[in-house]
Amino acid sequence: MLSDLSNNEFLVLKAISEGLSDPQSIAEKRQMKIEAARAAADLLAEQGLIQVDKSVNETFSLTDEGAAYVREGLPERRLLLSLGGGMHMSEVKDPALKIGLGWLRKKGWAAIEGGMIKPLKDADKGEDELILEALSDGVSSNPKWDEKALAALKSRGLVTSSKSKEWRYIITEAGSLAITKLEPKRSGTKNAVLDMPALTAEMIKSGEWQDDVDGLYLGYRGSVYRPRPYDVSLPADRIFPGKRHPYQRLIDNMREIMLEMGFVEIKGPIVQTSFWNFDALFQPQDHPAREMQDTFYLNSQGDIPDYARIKEMHECGGSVGSTGWGGCWSPEVARQEVLRTHTTGVTIKYLAEHPRPPVKAFGIDRVYRREAIDSTHTPEFEQLEGIVMDESVSFCHLLGILKEFYGKMGFEEVRFRPGYFPYTEPSVEPEVYIDGLGWVELGGAGVFRKEVTAPFGIDHPVLAWGLGVSRVAMLRLGLKDLRLLYQSDIEWLRQTPVSIKL
Repeated sequence: MLSDLSNNEFLVLKAISEGLSDPQSIAEKRQMKIEAARAAADLLAEQGLIQVDKSVNETFSLTDEGAAYVREGLPERRLLLSLGGGMHMSEVKDPALKIGLGWLRKKGWAAIEGGMIKPLKDADKGEDELILEALSDGVSSNPKWDEKALAALKSRGLVTSSKSKEWRYIITEAGSLAITKLEPKRSGTKNAVLDMPALTAEMIKSGEWQDDVDGLYLGYRGSVYRPRPYDVSLPADRIFPGKRHPYQRLIDNMREIMLEMGFVEIKGPIVQTSFWNFDALFQPQDHPAREMQDTFYLNSQGDIPDYARIKEMHECGGSVGSTGWGGCWSPEVARQEVLRTHTTGVTIKYLAEHPRPPVKAFGIDRVYRREAIDSTHTPEFEQLEGIVMDESVSFCHLLGILKEFYGKMGFEEVRFRPGYFPYTEPSVEPEVYIDGLGWVELGGAGVFRKEVTAPFGIDHPVLAWGLGVSRVAMLRLGLKDLRLLYQSDIEWLRQTPVSIKL
């Protein structure tokens, strides 16, 4: 093991054997950085060649206010001297002396009764006054100083302190023996022995390797190098490389799949009018989903487009054979702004701006609902939404697209069961099979009702579906608590492998 000592370790050990005991003096003598001296000493200590004593020293100094009190006396001392036989509190006019009232009572130097300040006894110098005087005389620390008095002076802002670490090295018997054995070898013909740098092919091929009793050496370009052996069987520290958040990787994977399938990504504002979030999707203005327990309403109103056809569709069904919802549709309700409760509001606005086929678009974005936070619910979460509008597309096309999408997501078994959604008909709920869980519902899909598309001049079928991204993430990552996706749990992030199949 002694032959394994690096050059730095040998030099530091030799310096300690010569009486140097702190890293600063060792670094200066050996002309190395103090950090290198400390590191070498720590390695020597691990091998039992030296003993390391570490200590923290605290030194004290006067503040400007503390120095002034050394000259003038503490406020409580000056107040006590001015009391005589006693004094009414109202007679204490000097603000500097008023500061001493509390300390006068706390130290037991005086009592206050009926507004009168009466001295109780002659007061000898306290520990705090003695410490102030010592600091004024240039003393910065003393282990005999009263800790409570020091703490009081620091709390009053009269004294400040600073801490410094100190290292003291003491050579052990094993260290002295090591110097005895190593010094003749390190100080003889191999006085210029250096630690081996990064090996090169030229070094290996040079043939100038020398096998000595204390190890292997390489003579190369006028210098002598000594390689240090390593035990490759020892466990190494775990490395946690930087990587994308698992949830972000899943979202990026979904985005790549949609782009591969020929879809265009669309975006929209978080703040939407009720017109686009609800009314354009043929949701009645008295629908429960609009109530405060489901929606974040803002104290503002936004602009809405020409609403004549939407109003007609809601009140009487327009010209598509619907009966509508009846009642009186209010543009004021439609102007009310909300935090979007789904990304479908972005979708219908995009369709209104692109009413001619073909349209293949998708969006992955965050939505907001008034949900109580627990292991499966949060007030904000991500949705993936896709639409296809073209001539003669049908419900069968929708099922095929969904099966293709979920297959690319890694779900081998997909099935559909009838569902109900306010703005699609027919509607289905896709389900995938998960080992250990069985069939799990992963979103909703359907064909937009004519009550949704007709007011915007859309004459062709629109296939639409939505997917809760966080639900897929829980399944893929094996989570039981949805909140982990949004918390900075470093341990969980480290333990989640980069190569996990998402």
